[in-house]
Amino acid sequence: MDPSKALFNRRTFLASATGAALVAATGLPSRAAANGLKLGTAAPFSYEALIARAKDMAGQPYVAPRRPPGDVLDKLTYEEHGKIHFNTDHALFGEGPGRYPVTFFHLGKFFQTPVAMHVVSKDEAREIIYDDSYFNMPPDSPAHALPPGSGFSGFRFQESRFDDKLDWRRNDWVAFLGASYFRAIGELFQYGLSARGIAIDVAVAGKPEEFPDFTHFYFDTPAENGDTVTVYALLDGPSVAGAYRFVMNRTSGVIMDIDTHIFLRKDVARLGIAPLTSMFWYGEAKKPTAVDWRPEVHDSDGLALWTGSGERIWRPLNNPGRTGVSAFGDDDPRGFGLLQRDRAFEHYLDGVHYERRPSLWVEPLGEWGKGAIELVEIPTDDEIHDNIVAMWVPEGDAKAGASYHYAYRLHWRADEPFPTPLGRSIATRLGNGGQPGQPRPKGVRKFMVEFIGGPLANLPYGVKPEAVLWASRGTFSYIFTEAVPDDVPGHWRAQFDLTVEGSDPVDMRLFLKAGDKVLTETWLYQYNPFGNV
Repeated sequence: MDPSKALFNRRTFLASATGAALVAATGLPSRAAANGLKLGTAAPFSYEALIARAKDMAGQPYVAPRRPPGDVLDKLTYEEHGKIHFNTDHALFGEGPGRYPVTFFHLGKFFQTPVAMHVVSKDEAREIIYDDSYFNMPPDSPAHALPPGSGFSGFRFQESRFDDKLDWRRNDWVAFLGASYFRAIGELFQYGLSARGIAIDVAVAGKPEEFPDFTHFYFDTPAENGDTVTVYALLDGPSVAGAYRFVMNRTSGVIMDIDTHIFLRKDVARLGIAPLTSMFWYGEAKKPTAVDWRPEVHDSDGLALWTGSGERIWRPLNNPGRTGVSAFGDDDPRGFGLLQRDRAFEHYLDGVHYERRPSLWVEPLGEWGKGAIELVEIPTDDEIHDNIVAMWVPEGDAKAGASYHYAYRLHWRADEPFPTPLGRSIATRLGNGGQPGQPRPKGVRKFMVEFIGGPLANLPYGVKPEAVLWASRGTFSYIFTEAVPDDVPGHWRAQFDLTVEGSDPVDMRLFLKAGDKVLTETWLYQYNPFGNV
């Protein structure tokens, strides 16, 4: 399957899908019954038992989840699904305990794998049985033909029922929908990029990407008026099974503490831990002539790295002419994330508010050992495709029978949670090389890289920072730095020309220094002479 098409289906549908929900709490059966909900028989539940279940599943052949009648789901097109709205009178925890009610997504053409939802109280779990009466839908909706107990496709947490500024029935802050995808809003109240529970064989030549599913969710009953929610999930796919715990808090943006135990059924060529998925069509560097009226279109504009050795790195994103994978080897990384640094509305001019899209930072909890942060960039010709993946890939072969345990924290924020004290890269611009007013030489590309803040703001008058450059191939010329003439303290740019032959990608590094003092983070870039869009 084409990864961009698979991501397109989920991305497009999630942007406007509507949901479903229920209610449970202390005194679970009676409160649920009072809201017209149907619950299954109580069964013992614990996270330890869920981990053991995932391990046992990985030792058995994969069995695809049963699906409701396909002819019915196929009729629930984008348009038909948009007519189905969950009745929030049935929201799980809609009357407490806790602050955040839960609503659910209906199955449809683009999300046909049913997900079992359970509510946990006093170490017992009861399945929430699907019924079309939980939803408001037209009398002639194809959904009425689904049998009771067909399941749901996902869920979302609504805003606090105690927040007078936000109507919880209309506003949500986290959503899980499709395979192992989930996303949350940041401090600017906007959805954007997504995270995943696992990534299996992304961009592996001759091998299709695998999309395991969260097949079961378990909602822990929160404390009375509690502001933290805990959800457990069971993952299943042809090559993997796993157990997850999500502890989520609606603080500044959204903070998620995630614990996961992963067990492999089959060999995996590229195992992605804590994967992030985003969209980058084009930015300020360049865009095809008149391809779109907007100056920039992207959910994220760069990958930020904080290495185990303490180096801070910024890698602007590309929309390459062909799929590329960049690997950044590390030992116990301190963090990485896909960020949206450009917050200027005039750089997008779009009512969908790309300038408000959240940044997502992965903070490892505990030692992760050796491996690499890998960045996958897939060509795209439109904003409807999620074409960027960033993930941690452990060192060594991922063989059948292997197991992994990772803990990490996701920060859905406006900016990275641990910003560097150094100057940061904020723009990368490309053009024809050579000097203005002179014939432009062929095969020469000009780069203008902007930095701002940190020690750059305190440089003595007359001191110019030095550009320290490196490239995997090619030669540099016409190198200099200058203050950007906008009267913003500490705003500098480095300019240089790169001469290169052939179509293979060129990796580059750049930072600014004054004497022996490093002034900026390290700018990394991959220039693609072949079809660089």
